[in-house]
Amino acid sequence: MTSAVAAALTLRGFGVSPGRTVGVVARMPDAPPAPSPEPSAPGTDLVTAAAAVDDAAARVQDALARAADAATGESADILVVTAAMAADPSLADEARRRVLENRATPARAVWDAAELVAEQLRALGGMFADRAADVRDVRDRIIAELLGLRPPGVPDPGTPFVLVARDLAPADTARLDPAHVLAVVTSGGGPTAHTAILARALGIPCVVAVAGADAISDGETVLVDGSLGEVVRGPDAGTVERVGRARPRPTRLERPGRTADGHAVPLLANVADPAGAAAAAEAGAEGIGLFRTEFEFLGRTTAPGIPEQVAAYAQVFAAFPGRRVVIRTLDAGADKPLPFVTAAGEPNPALGVRGLRTSWAHPGVLDDQLAAIAQAAASSSADVWVMAPMVATADEADAFVARCAAHGLAHAGVMVEVPAAALRAGDLLLHARFASLGTNDLTQYAMAADRELAGLARLSTPWQPAVLSLVQLACAGGEPRGRPVGVCGEAAADPVLAPVLVGLGVASLSMTPRALPDVGAVLATVTLERCRELAGLALAQRTADEARSAVRASLDVLEELGL
Repeated sequence: MTSAVAAALTLRGFGVSPGRTVGVVARMPDAPPAPSPEPSAPGTDLVTAAAAVDDAAARVQDALARAADAATGESADILVVTAAMAADPSLADEARRRVLENRATPARAVWDAAELVAEQLRALGGMFADRAADVRDVRDRIIAELLGLRPPGVPDPGTPFVLVARDLAPADTARLDPAHVLAVVTSGGGPTAHTAILARALGIPCVVAVAGADAISDGETVLVDGSLGEVVRGPDAGTVERVGRARPRPTRLERPGRTADGHAVPLLANVADPAGAAAAAEAGAEGIGLFRTEFEFLGRTTAPGIPEQVAAYAQVFAAFPGRRVVIRTLDAGADKPLPFVTAAGEPNPALGVRGLRTSWAHPGVLDDQLAAIAQAAASSSADVWVMAPMVATADEADAFVARCAAHGLAHAGVMVEVPAAALRAGDLLLHARFASLGTNDLTQYAMAADRELAGLARLSTPWQPAVLSLVQLACAGGEPRGRPVGVCGEAAADPVLAPVLVGLGVASLSMTPRALPDVGAVLATVTLERCRELAGLALAQRTADEARSAVRASLDVLEELGL
């Protein structure tokens, strides 16, 4: 095979979950076509037809809720949100109206009602626009239920396969099984979209925003390189053999995170529920750097009581006795609306009342949560730290620290997700004891780029020099007072970016547990001074691609580690 032919068969996108594998393609089925617009036949009982919409929506909600109960972590959260969307009366009410008033068939009524709701969400922009995909997914499931068809979902060819799709609905991504799905390739999505996050959490090699992926056919053999962001169609026999001989990548962190010269970099885990905490401990995490508490609040119309929260938090703290557990207070709003703290109809929810801002109008929800955290911490040996999401100003940080102190929580900090917070981190850290960089949102806000859009994938990466500069500024803001600044966004899970972050001044890295051994292995090969050199190298580049390529070329160990 000539190099020209090889190049022609190599498709490029964004590698979001490392690893190399070869497999046979199974394509995600396309969405079903629109049902016929022809009205219901004369004599149709319209009341019964309208009731069929409610029945089908209830069955879909039931199925998604059962799947959520069987899932854990981020997967469970996604399925809860999708189930709640199936139960949203606005979709069923509009479909029922169309059946009764326009004589639409139930299937067509659901299709048109979903298009109306999705268009309303898209018009809101930001993260609410991302929910339009959930609406279409729920639509397809309800229509399949009405017509007695197989519901949409990941194919099952009977043998392990490479999944290729335009994009995956969050509910489908949440149910990927690493025992069957060898790799994921999409023509849509971005580096911090749900597909990327969950593929990394599951340890499935994944490349997104792949130009030309829509031309890949069922039954093709492809090589997927989730580290380089490449998909090779029809790899030669020698390449297939080399990939097959590669040693399996480790799945557990066996020693604390340190650079080659002994500089400690605690490697922590992001978790979303007690089951996730147990899995993180099993994976060797040194602690928890981000405990998302939304699992207790999602899918409800009222906030959980203090005793219920205490019981849940205590389970997570118990998984890490004597070690750090950083718990984030409720991050509602934007793509996680909750009726008891967020208002409907915001013109731009991504820039609206979310995170800590929800406590301005609903202080009791935050106070109850802080009381529950304090009670659970008092009966645990875990080193409990508390942080607030979406803090933008010094007075917000000061007020949060004071509220934590009133509940006996002394180790209070802030998340840095807003560029303003990174620029003035020194002010925020006057009283706050630590900061944690949420690089997903920080990147999205700094680059003004929706992280779900494939067309903006080149902007939606923490390798952007502007984002790296914000990370450096935030770390510099904490240095004079000895305030540690960590990273708990997806950037921490990138083993190539990890030494750069350490070189910029990041004190700890928190990630999906599956990424811990890869990040630890790379850090163990570089000194702190080398990390600083790599950080300088990345900052000196003009583009994200140049920054990543320059650092990769300077880390010879990546080839040896299969990264």
